Amino acid sequence: MEHHSLLENTTLWVAVSFVIFVLLVVWKGRSAIANAIDGRIARIREEIAQAEQLKEEASAKLAELKRAQRDATEQAAAIVENAKNETKIMKKEQDARFKESMTRREQQAMDKIAQAEANAISEVRSLAVDMAIAATAQVLKDRMGGKDGDTAIDQAIAALPGKLH
Repeated sequence: MEHHSLLENTTLWVAVSFVIFVLLVVWKGRSAIANAIDGRIARIREEIAQAEQLKEEASAKLAELKRAQRDATEQAAAIVENAKNETKIMKKEQDARFKESMTRREQQAMDKIAQAEANAISEVRSLAVDMAIAATAQVLKDRMGGKDGDTAIDQAIAALPGKLH
């Protein structure tokens, strides 16, 4: 009876059926499952390759941008340095022009002062000559009036031919 009870045990037959079903699914579905897994593996490898390529491109772009930034920074520093140098040169030139202008104006002022001194001296001399002539005329008029004046004039006229030769 024991033997018979094994054949009538439904649990046993369900277990045997399940094992056979699983074996059939594995045997028939193994290639489909393997193909699906292989396809998935291929897609993952392709995505990894694309990701690595994108990473390399990003690294190259980053390096290029860093190089461009460094070049721009160096160029900006050179421009600033050049501007500082040009400013110094312009300041020196402006200082030189200012000094030259001040020297020229000082010379012009000195020339005007010298001209004013010369004019003043000339006016003083002219005035002194006019005063001397007036004083001499007055003295001559006072002293040479009358008989003494006529005698002095006659003597001067007589001495004139000797002085002219």
